[in-house]
Amino acid sequence: MTARTASIVRKTNETDISVEVNLDGTGQYEIETGIGFFDHMLEQLSRHSLIDVKLSCKGDLHIDQHHTVEDCGIALGDAIHKALGEKRGIRRYGDALSPMDEALTRVALDISGRPFTVWKVSIPQARLGEMDTELFPHWFHSFAGSVGMTLHIEQLSGENSHHIIESCFKGLARALRTATEIDQRKADSVPSTKGVLGG
Repeated sequence: MTARTASIVRKTNETDISVEVNLDGTGQYEIETGIGFFDHMLEQLSRHSLIDVKLSCKGDLHIDQHHTVEDCGIALGDAIHKALGEKRGIRRYGDALSPMDEALTRVALDISGRPFTVWKVSIPQARLGEMDTELFPHWFHSFAGSVGMTLHIEQLSGENSHHIIESCFKGLARALRTATEIDQRKADSVPSTKGVLGG
């Protein structure tokens, strides 16, 4: 099987990002965005999806965190999209129920080439560590758009902001692991009656 790896460099006046991914990895990561809690969440995504991720971002954090978070979502999504290639053999769909103590999140996704995000999550705190929590739905939207997938995230329970967000990232990771895995029964086929997946 051809290695499903990709590298992306994204440089603008706001951010300078490099990303490397291996879809068939073991969940190894090297992540540095300058935002501690954000790094922690991206590490969870890598570890639980088994996608190896190297991501370095130097952003204009002296302004705020918006550009860093958005552009990391775009760049990481672009790298996964590139590594998927024609998407031959992937399972395409993935879903997970992700509990973390009192928090429970349901995540479902379809790597369809039709970007769409549904976010039904309420985060009580405005900040976690040094991160503005209002940026999380924006990250998920940017990431899903760049991968080219439909993504639904729904909070079923939860009171602690850290638990809620972490259950979202872990749920995404588990669903992404399933969706990007190769189905050996159809390893050479694109999982669509159209014969192609858009994007």
